[in-house]
Amino acid sequence: MTIAQFLDPTAFAIVGGGTLLATMLRAPGRDLIRALSALRVLARRPFRADPLLDQIAAQDRIARRHGVMALDRSVIKDVDVAVAIAAIVDGAIPRDVEARLRQARAARIERHSAAADVWSGAAEAAPAMGMVGTLIGLAAMFAHLSDPHAIGAAMGIALLATLYGALLANLVLMPICHRLRVAGRVEASERARLEPPLMALALRETPRHHMQSAA
Repeated sequence: MTIAQFLDPTAFAIVGGGTLLATMLRAPGRDLIRALSALRVLARRPFRADPLLDQIAAQDRIARRHGVMALDRSVIKDVDVAVAIAAIVDGAIPRDVEARLRQARAARIERHSAAADVWSGAAEAAPAMGMVGTLIGLAAMFAHLSDPHAIGAAMGIALLATLYGALLANLVLMPICHRLRVAGRVEASERARLEPPLMALALRETPRHHMQSAA
């Protein structure tokens, strides 16, 4: 028994192409793009909020020394933190800052969930496409009962299609889905840690901002 015996381009084309087509029909184009882009997350370390917490602490020191308006010149790469700092500079009350942070976090969770759902749907489709390949192989086998060579090739498609569908779903697609879900949960939990220090900064600076505006 050799590896070559388990390679069949026709069976692979049926399972791979069918899975791809089924996934594209199930998910909107935007979610498909997100699902492909999310693969970059798998190569990164889990998200940690510590660097952003250090940056927020630095922003707090700047606000204490030079006033909240000095934060407007800060360069913050993280979108959520940048939006919160901008709201604080504009004099938003802590409740509004908290609402923006939670809304941004909920939107991020939704995007992560949509990307994972695409891979989950592909994992569900792969075994079904394997069964389709099996039925195609059986149909071809019964259509060539008088040709032993054709029967063998058709039987190979029938058996390998099921194998390809099971392997593709359980060793590739479903692990990707689970890892993306774990990464999304970790990031959501870590980003929740950003809310208390930003709320504290907003709570301290909002009255000062209003006093400066009144002056």
